[in-house]
Amino acid sequence: MSTPNTVALTYNDYVTQIGVLAVYQTQTVANVVQLVDSTGQAQLMLPQMINYAELRIQRDLDLLPSLIERTGYSMSVGDNSVALSVDDFVTIRTVTYVNGSARIPLLPTSKEFLQNVYGDSSYLAPPQYFAMIGADTDLTGDVSNVLSFGPYPDQAYPLVVRGTQRLPSLNQYNVDPQASTLYTFISAYLPDLFLMASMIYLSGFQRNFNRQSDDPQMAVSYESQYQALLKGATVEEARKKFAASAWTSQPPAVAATANR
Repeated sequence: MSTPNTVALTYNDYVTQIGVLAVYQTQTVANVVQLVDSTGQAQLMLPQMINYAELRIQRDLDLLPSLIERTGYSMSVGDNSVALSVDDFVTIRTVTYVNGSARIPLLPTSKEFLQNVYGDSSYLAPPQYFAMIGADTDLTGDVSNVLSFGPYPDQAYPLVVRGTQRLPSLNQYNVDPQASTLYTFISAYLPDLFLMASMIYLSGFQRNFNRQSDDPQMAVSYESQYQALLKGATVEEARKKFAASAWTSQPPAVAATANR
């Protein structure tokens, strides 16, 4: 990752900022910053606080950097299903198969359509459709999400799948020297949202669910601040994907209301 034009948060920076906002003392042990409180529990809840904040941001924003392409999958002759590890994708966007030098896109459809129209395994042909039909029966280990195709494939076509994945977590950098040198996309480019989402979780830990209601003089409510920041970030993410105003990368215009 190139150097961002923001005040990026390493793990140590993040814990330091949380300590300031939540009024916790911090200490540095083996070059890693830790939270200190009288109960000794604050440091223990950091991993799940980071988890809460990062997952909430990724679900709210559908971040463009989470979109990836993976190869290495292949159909089998006469078998209309392919299992994808649940760790490979959160959502599937497109599925194509390779035939020679060409990539042939498949159309998404319902599993009921495939079962009714292409339910005969004796008919083999190049697939035209795909559907997500659920997970495999192994719910305790490496769960797989299963793709189904129609018609049943007549060749072992290689697959190219595009979809979203979970971004790396800042918590993986909680050791020296990464704690003071490395950052993630969220902690570098969305540090404001990251801190506000973290403080929402922390307020629950502190049994202080609404700071503004408890103290009418306090101007900051972490949830309202998160929602305010989320509005701007949502528009920005839509612009990145040319899904903003009139399917362009332009921000919504106040004065110009006609279609582009």
